Amino acid sequence: MSAATGARPRVAVLDYGSGNVHSAVKALAAAGAEVELTRDPRAVQEADGLLVPGVGAFDAVMQQLRAVRGDELIDRRLAGGRPVLGICVGQQVMFARGIERGQETEGLDQWPGTVRELRAPVLPHMGWNTVDAPADSRLFAGISDERFYFVHSNAATEWEIEGRSAATKPRVTWAEHGERFIAAVENGPLSATQFHPEKSGEAGIQLLRNWLATF
Repeated sequence: MSAATGARPRVAVLDYGSGNVHSAVKALAAAGAEVELTRDPRAVQEADGLLVPGVGAFDAVMQQLRAVRGDELIDRRLAGGRPVLGICVGQQVMFARGIERGQETEGLDQWPGTVRELRAPVLPHMGWNTVDAPADSRLFAGISDERFYFVHSNAATEWEIEGRSAATKPRVTWAEHGERFIAAVENGPLSATQFHPEKSGEAGIQLLRNWLATF
C-alpha cells in the first residue's frame, strides 16, 4: 500500500459518464486519498483503489460502463485482488441483473442476484437511514451507529453467497425501507454501498477512510 512509503493512497474514480462524480472526488480527497478522475486503462489498473460511482437507471449505467470497457477494467482489477468500491448504482450493477420498469438488464455478475424495485409505500427512498452492519465490518468500524444518505428506488434484497470459511465469508450490511435490502457489501477486494458516502457527512468520510485503510 502507499501508506508503507508514507504517501497518500491513490484512487481512480472511473469516469464513464455517470453524474455526481465530483462530490465523490472531493470526499475521497477529504478522506486522505490522492484522487484522479479517469477512464484511462493504465491509470485505472495502477491505482491503489478504484471507485465506481453510479447515478440513474441500471440499464443506462451498464451501457455507459461497457462503452468505456469499464466492465473489463473492473474484472481485471478484481482478478488481481485490487480494491474496488461501488457506490449506489455502482453497487447495483455488481449483481447479475437488474429489473427496472419491466426491463431486465445483465449486470457485471460479480455477485448472483437481482436488483429490483423496493416494496415500499414511498419511493424513492430518499434521506438518512440507519444500517445494520456485522460486528466485524471494516467499512463501518467506529460508525455502525451512524446514519447514511440514500437516494434510490431499487436494491438487492437477497444475498446468495457464503464464504468457504470465516475468513472468506462476505460481510453484508442491511437497511430497511418498506423491506430489508442490502446497504453495503464487503467481499474480498470488492466492496460497495447502496447509500452515498460522499453525501453522508463525517460518517461517510470515515467510511471512505476505513476503505482506504484496507489497501
